[in-house]
Amino acid sequence: MASPKRIPIFDGHNDVLLRLNRRAGGDPVAAFLQGEDKGHLDLPKARQGGFAGGLFAIFVPSPRKGSSNREPSPQPISSEAAPPAVDMAEAQRIVFAMASLLFRIERESQGRLRVCRNVGDIESCLADDVLAAVLHIEGAEAIDANFELLDVLYEAGLRSLGPVWSRPNAFGHGVPFRCPSSPDTGPGLTDLGKALVSACNRLRILIDLSHLNERGFWDVAAISNAPLVATHSNAHAISPHSRNLTDRQLDAIGQSGGFVGVNFASSFLRPDGRQDKDTPLDLMIQHMEHMLEHAGEDGVGLGSDFDGATIPAEIGDAGGLQNLVQAMRKHGFKKSLIEKLCFRNWLRVLGRTWDGASRAPA
Repeated sequence: MASPKRIPIFDGHNDVLLRLNRRAGGDPVAAFLQGEDKGHLDLPKARQGGFAGGLFAIFVPSPRKGSSNREPSPQPISSEAAPPAVDMAEAQRIVFAMASLLFRIERESQGRLRVCRNVGDIESCLADDVLAAVLHIEGAEAIDANFELLDVLYEAGLRSLGPVWSRPNAFGHGVPFRCPSSPDTGPGLTDLGKALVSACNRLRILIDLSHLNERGFWDVAAISNAPLVATHSNAHAISPHSRNLTDRQLDAIGQSGGFVGVNFASSFLRPDGRQDKDTPLDLMIQHMEHMLEHAGEDGVGLGSDFDGATIPAEIGDAGGLQNLVQAMRKHGFKKSLIEKLCFRNWLRVLGRTWDGASRAPA
């Protein structure tokens, strides 16, 4: 019997630009295009696993207290203290460096990677077997109060923005890394953060809710006219981590015509919140099934957190993504649902967001 045709995967979040930007020595562009042993994602691994594209995050690490060095990962072990704030000038420097890195990869890829600015671009990449990259910023510390840089970044290709990472900034309060914990951990958006939501609506930039605390989530829901999207979050009912979404939040995402991407991070999958590679894919399927019950068949997909998390060994890296597809088949997911989870739901919500198909604020 012939094996099933490989299903392409569009993914909601990776931190490969951070890993490459922090690389000590060598050419980071060549490392991505030619592949290397380290890391979860590069072009050869993407081709091996059917990783067809995704949101490529720019993340500005928090400064270490008393040091100019940066944290090595965007996902620290659970702690009570919020990471220190980031200086705007430093944040802008890093944003420019990492955006430049993505554009250099595109130029030197000989047509194998394309930065996409609309759904038509992504669909062309899928048809042509070209890796589709969407520029995303995780944490808006680089954005000025007049949103002048936001306009510039939009013209450069920015199509998705998380107002906060898991630390406070001028726009709001990120949810800290705690387990067990409610996501209701403090104040929500500031007045400037609410203005940023409106500016993103004007430009039709996707607003990522994944690192906002619960009050910030509801602030966005009340203001935004776009579908609610959490690019890489899981179900709080299964893993009681502060970074995960309650059933009420998942219901709101579904009612808005929005989307949530299942995060591969073991600490957001496991009930005990541990970072452990020996986390079964069955647990990821449980999160998918729970999220489907609340957000609906059109509202769930994938948000791996490649290069920013400890992920299950059964996937390992982007090259092992078809193991997840096989797990979906094993659990009786129909082909039409698997395709929605793997890429069609992402294309739907990006189209609604970027084309301005508005909804009434909650």
